[in-house]
Amino acid sequence: MRRFVYCKVVLATSLMWVLVDVFLLLYFSECNKCDDKKERSLLPALRAVISRNQEGPGEMGKAVLIPKDDQEKMKELFKINQFNLMASDLIALNRSLPDVRLDGCKTKVYPDELPNTSVVIVFHNEAWSTLLRTVYSVINRSPHRLLSEIILVDDASEREFLKASLENYVKNLEVSIKIIRMEQRSGLIRARLRSQLFSSHRKTVVCPIIDVISDDTFEYMAGSDMTYGGFNWKLNFRWYPVPQREMDRRKGDRTLPVRTPTMAGGLFSIDRNYFEEIGTYDAGMDIWGGENLEMSFRIWQCGGSLEIVTCSHVGHVFRKATPYTFPGGTGHVINKNNRRLAEVWMDEFKDFFYIISPGVVKVDYGDVSIRKALRENLKCKPFSWYLENIYPDSQIPRRYYSLGEIRNVETNQCLDNMGRKENEKVGIFNCHGMGGNQVFSYTADKEIRTDDLCLDVSRLNGPVIMLKCHHMRGNQLWEYDAE
Repeated sequence: MRRFVYCKVVLATSLMWVLVDVFLLLYFSECNKCDDKKERSLLPALRAVISRNQEGPGEMGKAVLIPKDDQEKMKELFKINQFNLMASDLIALNRSLPDVRLDGCKTKVYPDELPNTSVVIVFHNEAWSTLLRTVYSVINRSPHRLLSEIILVDDASEREFLKASLENYVKNLEVSIKIIRMEQRSGLIRARLRSQLFSSHRKTVVCPIIDVISDDTFEYMAGSDMTYGGFNWKLNFRWYPVPQREMDRRKGDRTLPVRTPTMAGGLFSIDRNYFEEIGTYDAGMDIWGGENLEMSFRIWQCGGSLEIVTCSHVGHVFRKATPYTFPGGTGHVINKNNRRLAEVWMDEFKDFFYIISPGVVKVDYGDVSIRKALRENLKCKPFSWYLENIYPDSQIPRRYYSLGEIRNVETNQCLDNMGRKENEKVGIFNCHGMGGNQVFSYTADKEIRTDDLCLDVSRLNGPVIMLKCHHMRGNQLWEYDAE
């Protein structure tokens, strides 16, 4: 049995010191030939600042602070990858990190016969330092008897140093590394499908806790084992607190895996054969966006399970903006992908998505007949089962009376959440018919909900504020007079 692990750069850090000078010389040589001078970054300064102990920049996960004199150059370099390239290049590739695992994880004993794993890393115009740091993180922090190979899938990068230089460099590494080149920009969905997929319970898909690497300072911050994956009415992936029912199932042992309704999608491990059985990815989706929810729904509804292994940590740079373009525009791509997953997997509950995002129904989402046939052949359960059994805490109420605007017909004004947050007042605004902040549901529990917030009145004369729905009625109970 072999599993494969998918991940997007950037992960943690690692490199044996004997290779550091080789890397620096290669990087200097290659970038001195580059036409784009921005790619050179602060490379000539690296030899002087990289330290072979824990006192160097960023060691033990600490933030890298750039001197004031270099701030302007730092900002210019930031635009290349939408993270602090200067900071990344200053950090040693075998950067030391604190052990952020729970204490109980450090004494766990695992079976000797675990499946071999291939690690698939998809990249597009990635920075050299972060890409190589990712590769060496995998090599140095994985048992070699379990690491079958690393597969680098280049999604049509244009940067010269990611071509012949990368191929020559990885030939000398101690683990088999394959590079697969996409001929044109395809996005991580199709890029992952091009890789050789290899493969505990074969129908269990597992994810790590995702630690945060700051895009500004490259500070390493531990993620929480007390959150799991969910989504809101707009089908945006969100982290939510692990519910008490899941804590009870694990009998309070936080080192046991958490059953999660959805996954972030960038980091997961799956059995190769099972991946193929349940339909791999929806190849009709473009670039990325929505594929994580589509796969999450499919896993649960078709007999599998999805878990977060709380003793596993992977660091990831969360960027505030994307450094690359989406063919047709970001909104169009994500709307198309979400429309496909809603049409195939969400049954009548897709109306929540369409009412809050009415522009989505105008998007051409292609032919989904093959995906619907897949669902029928696999005898997958309805989305109502998923909400009832896997995600009862979902922001989508399973039973409701009405969904849409709350309109004053005399003034043509609508209730509007004004994009506000918990503990803030609900607002009133001209009705615009575009969904979004003016969509509310009147639930079977007699709540008036806007996503995961309920209208709440604690005093006779108001104000009406938005609080987390508690399902205890009281201040959140609204009676509707049909006359």
